[in-house]
Amino acid sequence: MTTPASTPAPARTVALPGGLTVTIQEFGENTEGTGVLVLHGGAGPRTVAGISSALSEHVYVVTPTHPGFDGTPRPERFDTVADLAIAYLDLLDTLDLKGVMVIGNSVGGWIAAEMALRDNHGRIGALTLLNAVGIHAHMVENRVVDPRTMAPSDVSQLSFAKAEFRPDFASFTDEQRAAAGANQKTLAVYGGDHFTYDPKLRARLHRVTVPVLVVWGEEDGIAPLKYGRGYADSFPNGHFAPIPDAAHFPQIEALGATLGAIGDFVSTVVKPGETD
Repeated sequence: MTTPASTPAPARTVALPGGLTVTIQEFGENTEGTGVLVLHGGAGPRTVAGISSALSEHVYVVTPTHPGFDGTPRPERFDTVADLAIAYLDLLDTLDLKGVMVIGNSVGGWIAAEMALRDNHGRIGALTLLNAVGIHAHMVENRVVDPRTMAPSDVSQLSFAKAEFRPDFASFTDEQRAAAGANQKTLAVYGGDHFTYDPKLRARLHRVTVPVLVVWGEEDGIAPLKYGRGYADSFPNGHFAPIPDAAHFPQIEALGATLGAIGDFVSTVVKPGETD
């Protein structure tokens, strides 16, 4: 799936422990030793470029491209969401960032949750999950749709509440189709047998001690609203913010409302009493 693109920030490659390299884009400047890490979903880094740029008006923002996406290298041994979580904790160590808010959309939210469970260096200060996947719903009607069984146009219909945001697949070049297909194959590697969730994750989230905001496009046909509420309820310090007139990508369809929800979360929960 491909969504409307924002102007990309310059990219650079960062070497991490174990020989892994990751491509990152940086928005704003690291002047305070803290920042926001923004993690994209299966549709690729373009889907979070807009929110990354907007957030950079207030804070340093780092947006990595998951290894294997958009033509970046992925070592064969690097093949789970847990691998991504550990790599991005290594990235925070390498950049020496503390008090970081990790924002993740879709599978990016899954990665963020896994990071919080493994953050033994105390780098993370808060999480924001945007229509995240990763947990298994108890009730069948609340479970995440498996897009592998659907035509791209049908997935797009479920992913966007507003027709103007849905990609026109008929206009794609062969190169664009190949790139989108390669990204989906990479996503399938990371997702594993269950693809959209880890059956054990939900029961582990009680160990996440940082505040968590779960933002949810109310019209999401991929991950239903009740699934989002259940996700928020799984965290000891979880908060839920539904976004009307948006679906699986609230940061695209309702950027202002999404930023507003994050701002309220920071001012009332993460840093109460502080002003920008």
